[in-house]
Amino acid sequence: MFKGAGVAIVTPFKNGKFDKDGYERLIDFQIENGTQALIVLGTTGEASTLSYEEREEVIRTAIEKNAKRIPIIVGTGSNCTDVAVKYTKQAEELGADGILIVTPYYNKCTNKGMIAHFTAVANATKLPVILYNVPGRTAVNIPPDVVVAMSKVENVIGVKEASGNISQILEIKRLVPEDFMIYSGNDDQVIPIYACGGHGVISVASNVIPKEMQHMCEAFMNGDVEEALRLQLKYKRFIDLLFCEVNPIPVKAALVEMNYIENELRLPLTPMEEINRNKLAEEMRKLNII
Repeated sequence: MFKGAGVAIVTPFKNGKFDKDGYERLIDFQIENGTQALIVLGTTGEASTLSYEEREEVIRTAIEKNAKRIPIIVGTGSNCTDVAVKYTKQAEELGADGILIVTPYYNKCTNKGMIAHFTAVANATKLPVILYNVPGRTAVNIPPDVVVAMSKVENVIGVKEASGNISQILEIKRLVPEDFMIYSGNDDQVIPIYACGGHGVISVASNVIPKEMQHMCEAFMNGDVEEALRLQLKYKRFIDLLFCEVNPIPVKAALVEMNYIENELRLPLTPMEEINRNKLAEEMRKLNII
């Protein structure tokens, strides 16, 4: 699908509704600054709070504004397999280039159920499928043997790994085919996961610093590990602050500081606490982001 930095793009709201103009501004900002893919309606996009009709509007806006400049990958996961299949078919019909499927959450499942769920969704589409492992959100980890089983499904082409478990990622790399993509799901682990044989990052920080995140990835891919590590360390505190409250609360606050969007989230998420927002803005000023 892509190598380098793809953005897990926020979904802006204005007066309680999807802010199409704000979204189009963000998409142009991303593409103009080297982002390699748009990951639409993921965790950062507050997908779980959007209706089916709103999802269609968001996907359609992204596809039309992008105009085939970079790949668009749509988050279509759900804890209900039938719903995930419905969302996946919607994304394919609207013209998405790939899909991202999160592990079923809340009701959870066994490894057997996980494989059955992912397989059912993959079989419902011709699009490339990326698995999404984020146990901090779902309370379920995708173990290496499940990733290996899914790598044998023709259109399952990779995994977004946000477990933070480097040993697990190494084991996945050891077992999967060479062309199976491994993307970091954690902005503070881009270089460590590259060192484990990874292929890039699906990034929250790229909403704010797309050029810098792509530069970090390109430096590593071009063999300049020292420069890649310098950038990883330079933005470490900023990345930490982006996750000092539940994502996407801080990243939306950062984009407000940059005058791109309104400071609106869907309940149960609420705007960033003032003390944390001040810390984030201070760090952004130090880095000359604002």
